[in-house]
Amino acid sequence: MGVTSKRVLVTGGAGFLGSHLCEVLLNKGHDVLCIDNYFTGRRANVAHLLDNPRFEVMRHDVTFPLYVEVDEIYNLACPASPIHYQHDPVQTTKTSVHGAINMLGLAKRLRAKILQASTSEVYGDPSVHPQTEDYWGNVNPIGFRSCYDEGKRCAETLFFDYRRQHDLRIKVARIFNTYGPRMHPQDGRVVSNFIVQALDGEPITIFGKGDQTRSFCFVSDLVDGLVRLMETPDDFTGPVNIGNPVEMTILQLAEKILELTGSKSELVFNPLPHDDPVQRRPDITMARQHLGWEPAVKLDDGLKATVAYFSQLRDEEKSPTTAEKG
Repeated sequence: MGVTSKRVLVTGGAGFLGSHLCEVLLNKGHDVLCIDNYFTGRRANVAHLLDNPRFEVMRHDVTFPLYVEVDEIYNLACPASPIHYQHDPVQTTKTSVHGAINMLGLAKRLRAKILQASTSEVYGDPSVHPQTEDYWGNVNPIGFRSCYDEGKRCAETLFFDYRRQHDLRIKVARIFNTYGPRMHPQDGRVVSNFIVQALDGEPITIFGKGDQTRSFCFVSDLVDGLVRLMETPDDFTGPVNIGNPVEMTILQLAEKILELTGSKSELVFNPLPHDDPVQRRPDITMARQHLGWEPAVKLDDGLKATVAYFSQLRDEEKSPTTAEKG
């Protein structure tokens, strides 16, 4: 038997993660409504989907109510990189909190299942390593990153209160560092930063000594985890960590990207930003048990695909025909 077709809403659907999710859902035979206000999302990310009769795009800001008819909602809308979410921190908090309230209200009216894309940032600068879902976190509520960290924490609170108060079918995914094609070239995140700098022959900027650790998950693995979570029985809500448990230092990542690009860029060390976590690695025991999920893409393979994407973007920007098309 084939998969029953559903009407699925993806907020932030023209973003890095959202566009890949829209693609996967369409390939599964679903009708997909992508909404985005294009603050960090890009039309180019979903341009190849526009000819699909089961795909629809709507410009909309989730801080305002939305009235549509759908069966499932993936709530991904929110700038996720420090450069973008600190640009307008009040709006970032509104996107997480008002956006959650509006999407939960829509799900309540429709009795739809709804998934919240939360983040490993809810753990803050963790004192528990690796991070398990029962860890409450170590977050500065008044720092420069708080608009994002606390906004996402409040969104999780709202999701679970809607579950308890209205018996809503919810899913909460805590997403760890994700990378891959369609990352915004100016998003300031470490993978895109390093690749763009290496390709341009510019110095690679490392914050601190580069001994802070991260765990990098390729986008196709991450999206697979989100879809599997949405498909779990209603009594499993999460939160569940979705990320790659292979940990490495930022310095090791920089050296890996220099190797893959053949770049001669030098390494430059800058002061650490405020509240930058020292360690970040997910415990994915719960994802293995409940979703049958773990990452499949090796870092080298994922980075090669990401380097190829940014190389192509660079070539297109330099191409006169691209410039003429605007």
